[in-house]
This record gives sequence, C-alpha cells and structure tokens, in this order.
Amino acid sequence: MENTDIKIEEDAGALKLDLIIPVYKPDVKFKHLIERLKKQKDKPDRIILLQTVEEENDRDSRSTQPGQEYITYAMELEDNNFHIEFIEVGKKDFDHGATRAYGASLSKADLLMFMTQDAVPCDTHLISNMKAAFSDSKIAAAYARQLPREDAGIIESYTRKFNYPEESSTKSLLDLPELGIKTYFCSNVCAAYRREVYEGLGGFVKKTIFNEDMIMAAGIIKAGYSIAYTSEAKVYHSHGYTCKEQFKRNFDLAVSQADFPEVFSGIKSESEGKKMVFKTSAHLIKSGRFYLLPSLIAESGYKYMGYLAGKNYKKLPLSLIKKISMNPSYFNCK
Repeated sequence: MENTDIKIEEDAGALKLDLIIPVYKPDVKFKHLIERLKKQKDKPDRIILLQTVEEENDRDSRSTQPGQEYITYAMELEDNNFHIEFIEVGKKDFDHGATRAYGASLSKADLLMFMTQDAVPCDTHLISNMKAAFSDSKIAAAYARQLPREDAGIIESYTRKFNYPEESSTKSLLDLPELGIKTYFCSNVCAAYRREVYEGLGGFVKKTIFNEDMIMAAGIIKAGYSIAYTSEAKVYHSHGYTCKEQFKRNFDLAVSQADFPEVFSGIKSESEGKKMVFKTSAHLIKSGRFYLLPSLIAESGYKYMGYLAGKNYKKLPLSLIKKISMNPSYFNCK
C-alpha cells in the first residue's frame, strides 16, 4: 500500500459533515460516545440517531427498552452548537445497508460520516482529522483507526494493531493486485464518505447482512477514486467475542461475499486471515505468551469454519442457517 501525503485541493475544514449512528439497546459506551462528540473541537453539523425499536406500533413499550435512558441523556445534551435528530426505525425494517442509506438520505451535507454506537472517540480531534482526509479531491471515503479498549484481551489487541496500523495510507485501484480484498476495506465503525460520490454510485446496497461498507468501498475504488485510512482519527472499539460468536460473525461475513459475487468473486480473503494468524502467533511467542497459542488456534478455527459455512450457505437448510447467523432475520425473505 502506498503511503502518500495529502494534496491540498480544498478547505476540508469548511466541509459540512453530518454524523449518522444506528442505535439499538445502547449501553454506557453510547453515553461516552455522545459526551465525547460534544467535546469535539470541530463538531458535526448534525447528528442523526436512527434508533431501532422493538414494537413499531407500541410507543409505550419503547420507553422501557434497554438503554432508553442513554437515548434520553443524549437528547438532553443538544444545544445551539450541538444538533441531534432522533428518528425511529422498526426492527423488522433494519438492515445494515438500508438503515444507513435511509440516514444518508436525510442529509445534504458535503460529508456523510457513520459510526456504531459502541465506538468512542479517543480525543477531541476525531471530526477534524476525518475531514482533513478529504482535502484531496480524489478521496471519496476515509475510515478511522480503531484502538482496543482497556479490557481487550492480548489477542484482540494485536488484531486491532494488525488491521489498523499507526501509519496513514491511501488505497486505489492500483493497489488491488497487491492488497487484494484489503483494497476494499473501509469500516463503518467510523467512516466518512463524500456525499456527491456516494449518491453518484447509488448509495449503500439496500439488502445486505454485512459488509455494506466494503461493498460501497469497492464501488468507489472501481470508479477511480481513492480511500484514505486516517490513523490520526482514532476511536476505541473492540469486541470480546467467544468462539461461537466468532463463528457466527464470520458466517455472516462470508454470506455477504457469497451474495455479492460481482464485488468479491476472484478476490481471495483467506490469505489475509492466514497472515494475521501467523503474525499473531509470532507476537505471542516473541512476548513469551505461549499459553495463549491454544486460544488463538481455537478462535482461528472457529472463524475459518464459520467463513466456509457462510460461503456455502445456500447448500444449508434454512433452519440451520438461522441458528448459526448473528442476523437470522436477514434470511426471512430469501
């Protein structure tokens, strides 16, 4: 991947930016996210919260949903310099792509930024650093660096370092032969898109179990634009998945690849997984943590089995598919 200096072609700081956050049963991390967004030196012009509600026609039940107090708290932080808009989305209508596409349709800002409810800004410069990436007119998308939380395990922490290194970089179509599927990597945990390009490419795919960000990134790359990995923009984000959860997550990831062969066909992703396992193993050995190797092997095995099952999910019975997916409702209309 080529590391490049950003060529200044426009005043990125003057660009309008709306931040879109899907929310479902938020916890204290969402509270910290909103608090740190309010402390940003360069605040979003508007924050659009898309809350997924259990009962679309029962308003009384919404007030008792888990995490509702954090939504209320967030709305109380709104003031003249911190604008929050709250919109409800029925759970049956939620989709990784369609819900974010709906949020994007509500914005007329220059930049569309997306975050998940459990990503917390590391400092007060997240928004300004994300904007800075768009100083180069060739950049159509940018994504932030994800750092592990304090409670993250050693293996998870190293995985974050592997996927989100210290150095910023840009990716274009020229990198596809070398980087393979990582050319399309762009995580909506914290990512921003130039709205003009986003809309010109048709926006996020409306029906997908996973990877709406990578599918959009592939369109951006193929259209001749570049994607910026902006390591200066940092969020805390990590998961403590069990082996079973790793299986399900990788199953869904592979399902998305199987459903969009026009994007992922012919591009190997297994090699990146193998590279990460080898590098993580070397790190554990070098740091004297041999005792974690069995955990790494077990976790990697579950990931790979989930991936293989997902790639071949159309051969499996629907009842089994729903049991091994993190998003069983995705298969209701298939």
